[in-house]
Amino acid sequence: MKHAIALCLSMLLLATPSLAQEPDQDRASDLEEGMDMMSEGARRLLDGLVGEVEPRMRDLADALREFDFDQLNVDDLSAYHPPERLPNGDIIIRRKRPADDSAPMDNEIEI
Repeated sequence: MKHAIALCLSMLLLATPSLAQEPDQDRASDLEEGMDMMSEGARRLLDGLVGEVEPRMRDLADALREFDFDQLNVDDLSAYHPPERLPNGDIIIRRKRPADDSAPMDNEIEI
């Protein structure tokens, strides 16, 4: 009786690897199918976003083409530091080099 149980147990253990290969292959194919579905979903999401954003970006590009940048009266943006926000909320844009080399007068306030 002990030999029969041992024999059945050993046969079961030997059969397990062959049975285990099929679920692993199924898992691999399920994983691959899931990744394909996620990839397709991400592609559709991005296509939808591009479809919504593209007309607005074209409108913005058209508006920028029509905008008159000469009215800004800024010669060269590289002559200015990036804008700074002060603690009180004011925003200032400083020149990198003063427009003229003259020193401020005594009654002028330098910012």
